[in-house]
Amino acid sequence: MKNQHTALLELGWNEWFEQRAESCQANSIARVAAVDRDQLLLVDQSGFFRAKLAGSYLHRHHLSHELPCVGDWVCLQKHSGDGVGIVHMLLERKTELRRKSAGNVIGYQMIAANVDYVAIVQSCHVDFNLKRLERYLVMVMDGGAEPFILLTKTDLVDPALLAAQLQEIASAGITAPIVTLSNVTRDGLDDFKRLLLPKKSYCFVGSSGVGKSTLINHLIGREKLETQDVSGTGEGRHTTVRRELIRLEGGALVIDNPGMREFGIFGAENGIVSSYSDITAHSSSCRYRDCSHTGEPGCAVLEAMQRGEISREHLDNYLKLSKESKFYEMSYAEKRKKDREFGKFIKSAKKDLKDYGNGRNRQLH
Repeated sequence: MKNQHTALLELGWNEWFEQRAESCQANSIARVAAVDRDQLLLVDQSGFFRAKLAGSYLHRHHLSHELPCVGDWVCLQKHSGDGVGIVHMLLERKTELRRKSAGNVIGYQMIAANVDYVAIVQSCHVDFNLKRLERYLVMVMDGGAEPFILLTKTDLVDPALLAAQLQEIASAGITAPIVTLSNVTRDGLDDFKRLLLPKKSYCFVGSSGVGKSTLINHLIGREKLETQDVSGTGEGRHTTVRRELIRLEGGALVIDNPGMREFGIFGAENGIVSSYSDITAHSSSCRYRDCSHTGEPGCAVLEAMQRGEISREHLDNYLKLSKESKFYEMSYAEKRKKDREFGKFIKSAKKDLKDYGNGRNRQLH
């Protein structure tokens, strides 16, 4: 199967996955290109094909994030008869992009896996939002991928406004690369294309209508992803309904995403530390190790804010995201504990029922 792995290099396979494939018992490996309810669209050296999860896999894995998502590598049995593969194992993820499940559900939802870079897309017309941008950066860096920022629809704003937005990003201590472009005039499109490297995987995230699908269509060179005309405000209407892995002519692999209305942070302490490195650097000089940076004496973070090195808004967003992440993480731990206790109760009840039945049978005999 080693030769097959070599053939997967064009799809993002590398030595990291090779080391983790040693435990793969199936006869084939493929990458998840799309997920359609209970079916997977996979791709390997021979092309695209359909697959389903083995019943034994579903029996062992009940949580949504344990199921394959776009970008995952899976071990499967490939059958030549009906052309449908059976997935038996999910390889360890090198990076992951996840968010808290929408609504009141305590858990997290996988967005994509094994991506090298994530493009955070905002329209500089009416969608630009620094707090939301920082939230995306936390998610990306917590999952281990490299972020960069795309500001689209530059044709709809005055250059002075664009310059002010770039300054706002820099003042927040954000060091991720930034590309500004217009899907209409195509200004900046070549600069963006130069960032896309062969055999590397890129994921596009952002709100609805910021131009993600239109941009990917430009990269593909044809209208593969459905788009709609812009609204009266100049913003596009959201049309992407599923995540899909697409290989570009130059060899890069890209994943488009539906726009996100809700975007909760879940257990993202590492991402928060990385995204707010200016605050965490100052916090090491606080008088108290557990300083909350809200009013304690000797707080180096508040002192830096008073000197103008950190803005009040930047600190408030850091505190908000930290609190949110810890809250959902504790809630999830409590839910898992209750689920385990309930599972033990059901198992014990079944055993008692079985023992009771055996006792009844002995009495009848």
